[in-house]
Amino acid sequence: MKEILKEVADRGLETVRFAFVDQHGLVRGKSIAAAEVASALKSGVGFPSSLLAKDTSNKTVFPVFTAGAGFGMPELEGAADALMVADPETFRVLPWAPRTGWVLCDLRFPSGRPVPFDTRGLLRQALGRLGEVGFGYVAGLEIEFHVFRIVDPHLRPEDAGQPGLPPEVGLLSSGYQLLSETRFDQLEPALEILRANLEGLGLPLRSFECEFGPSQAEVTLSAQEGLACADAMVLFRSATKQILRRHGFHATFMCRPKLPNVMSSGWHLHQSLVKGGKNAFVSETDFLSDTGKQFLAGLLEHARASAAFATPTINGYKRYRPYSLAPERVTWGRDNRGVMLRVLGGPGDPASRIENRIGEPAANPYLYFASQIHCGLDGLRRKLDPGAAEHTPYESKAESLPHTLGEAVECLNKSKMLRDAFGTGFIDYYCRIKEAEIARFNLEVSEWEHREYFDLF
Repeated sequence: MKEILKEVADRGLETVRFAFVDQHGLVRGKSIAAAEVASALKSGVGFPSSLLAKDTSNKTVFPVFTAGAGFGMPELEGAADALMVADPETFRVLPWAPRTGWVLCDLRFPSGRPVPFDTRGLLRQALGRLGEVGFGYVAGLEIEFHVFRIVDPHLRPEDAGQPGLPPEVGLLSSGYQLLSETRFDQLEPALEILRANLEGLGLPLRSFECEFGPSQAEVTLSAQEGLACADAMVLFRSATKQILRRHGFHATFMCRPKLPNVMSSGWHLHQSLVKGGKNAFVSETDFLSDTGKQFLAGLLEHARASAAFATPTINGYKRYRPYSLAPERVTWGRDNRGVMLRVLGGPGDPASRIENRIGEPAANPYLYFASQIHCGLDGLRRKLDPGAAEHTPYESKAESLPHTLGEAVECLNKSKMLRDAFGTGFIDYYCRIKEAEIARFNLEVSEWEHREYFDLF
């Protein structure tokens, strides 16, 4: 705490943003004046707990003004305050926001009890269980996203709503040219603004790349310990949107925007376990150690149930298509980009790891990582066998991944292992929020329906 206060004084900061990550992986918080930062660090910062009851449109799903607030928790009745409690290790000075600091928080009730819906806390618990059997979790990230030029921000009063009308945008590059230097040069003015600011945050940037589709980019982050890596993903997404918006660009981590010729974006999660400072997936004679194989088998065993954490939006399931460089079935393979779980490395390779290709870039990283840990741990406990590698994954007879968010939520709801791991209360809570999102979607009349039926009938 003293180090933060010293930095606030030495750098002449005027505000510090106290932030937390909600159930959707979105960053929320309050800006605290410099004179009040010491008090906020000591006592926490209050916020209305009804934020935890909202779906992606910011509509409140639970009856917070009834007994137990719909959660069975008196602490949440009447949208009562919960507290953001700063984690000093996460403090940053934001390069793009003049004289502004930022710190990530854990959630507590005023009594001091952890809020059970704090997703960062749920990852801490998963890492704790992994630590009990002697392992740490390491992850590296490949994040695909789109950067567009804003043509019309749609900020007229009639454009507002819940949700409001998104901006009208134009491309920075056209055509399908993966890793094209020419296309990258078209993206570079926006990506250079991003790189300079992200570097100032101390994020472990590894590469900036031109992805396959028009105006699509990829950034990779070097491997980090689990909680730090999840924090980095949160900060990367939030910073990217803020930085580029200030320069007239719109960055989106939506999986498949409804724009002509635009491609889907994925989030590829590279993961391994460490023990005694060494990669526990390394085998001197095989592609993975027994630990790695069992962890892999656990990810396969619970892939359909954990999909709701890896791909938590209705839109994300439109990415699962055959012959598309996205997974369609519950499969694994050796360095094969069509499988769900791509195993990289070989005998003696210190970088041996499992790349999960199921995720979308909008996923809450704390829930995604925690689900991977719990699934892998179950594989370790039961000494599961992953079976043979797939060489032709789109012709496989393996089980399909869920085709919709509704199907994924149903699989999650029925998973005894994930209920035991996350707690029944959290799974019920998460599924209810997602079911509310699906219900709103089902009531909307889509453009597809209008085109299909309006003239025909």
